[in-house]
Amino acid sequence: MLTILGFAMIATFLVLIMLKKMSPIAALVLIPALFCVCVGKGAELGDYVIDGVTGLAPTAAMLMFAIVYFGVMIDVGLFDPVVRAILKFCRADPLRIVIGTALLAAVVSLDGDGSTTFMITVSAMYPLYKRLKMSLVVMTGVAAMANGVMNTLPWGGPTARAATALKVDASDIFVPMIPALAVGLLSVLVLAYVLGRRERRRLGVLTLDEALVEEKETVLVGAGTGKSPARTGGSGSGTGADLPEGDDEGFQGLDPHRATLRPRLYWFNALLTVALLTAMIMEWLPIPVLFLLGAALALTVNFPHMPDQKARIAAHAENVLNVSGMVFAAAVFTGVLQGTGMVDHMAAWLVENIPAGMGPHMALVTGVLSIPLTYFMSNDGFYFGILPVLAEAGQAHGVSSLEIARASIVGQPLHMSSPLVPAVYVLVGMAKVEFGDHTRFVVKWAALTSLVVLGAGILFGII
Repeated sequence: MLTILGFAMIATFLVLIMLKKMSPIAALVLIPALFCVCVGKGAELGDYVIDGVTGLAPTAAMLMFAIVYFGVMIDVGLFDPVVRAILKFCRADPLRIVIGTALLAAVVSLDGDGSTTFMITVSAMYPLYKRLKMSLVVMTGVAAMANGVMNTLPWGGPTARAATALKVDASDIFVPMIPALAVGLLSVLVLAYVLGRRERRRLGVLTLDEALVEEKETVLVGAGTGKSPARTGGSGSGTGADLPEGDDEGFQGLDPHRATLRPRLYWFNALLTVALLTAMIMEWLPIPVLFLLGAALALTVNFPHMPDQKARIAAHAENVLNVSGMVFAAAVFTGVLQGTGMVDHMAAWLVENIPAGMGPHMALVTGVLSIPLTYFMSNDGFYFGILPVLAEAGQAHGVSSLEIARASIVGQPLHMSSPLVPAVYVLVGMAKVEFGDHTRFVVKWAALTSLVVLGAGILFGII
């Protein structure tokens, strides 16, 4: 019964948010509360919620201060050179813009933090998408998939969890998987190309005729104040027009003349960020503590006057509130799933129903199961709860734990759009995209990307 109710709760949640019958926050709170009562454990709902909130509180704190820290870094111009390089490549061509989104998300993902990736990517690309009236779900979908592939880095989380759960070395999991993951990233770029061509056909050929922007779009620190190119009807077979020299400012994702720029402190901010990321990778302090200290230091040095500090905090307060609120709402969902035992029964049911003849192919089974399971549950739940069971079943048929571990990370491109991943709310919140719209768009493409990684792993003999 708990198995059926668990799947029913997840299905109800997804249907309601995709049909826009409920907001994600309301659905994350009310749906599990209702099912908790249906299970007959309504009296214990408070304990489940407190346990869930306690478990996710460090994540919420990390996201809150990470948003403030990287928001300040964007304000003061730390990422402007990277943004300018990507925008120079993109110009006014929708095809290049979508590919640039994938490239920017992949590069920034090297720090291993999804929230950072999405903040920088959206801050740079959002004004272009809005001014050219491009589909925002294309931006969120491509960014999420690129980050999902890169999330398999040893310091990104899933690989470390798999190594810990199966007591193997993280490098033995990741290094052999590099060719398959490279194919996965290439598939994201190919998909970006296809989606970009579709956007180019829909919008028509861009010209150099300029029209005043109807509304100034702002993201964190505000978009540029330049002009936007007009569109003309057509088949869209053109390549998109480059802007003439000197007109780049019209397409700056970040206003190059904003008052918050601190060019004299550029190298201080760069070194501070490198030190922060190094401390994260080396695990010198808990990540929430690192971002708390980093945010306080960045604010103090870059904005020594109290009114300026308050203004910067206020500028990022909306993003902080949206994300932290969503994380605590998700804590209700995960708390009920785990507290009632639904997730354990769902996992046991799945493992028990694997056909006996699939034993010698447990690596393939693990890879296939990782796609939906890492979407419907947290990485902790999958890697520490289900993966050891799958590995034990594989070992009984001669399949090594390393093969099982490698197969377990192929579902990450889809996982990064899971409603249980806090970073995805940073992405859709800053992009002003409904979570249901993002889900409806990205699920099929992300699942396909995961299958491509799995197929490449099998083809190369890695899995």
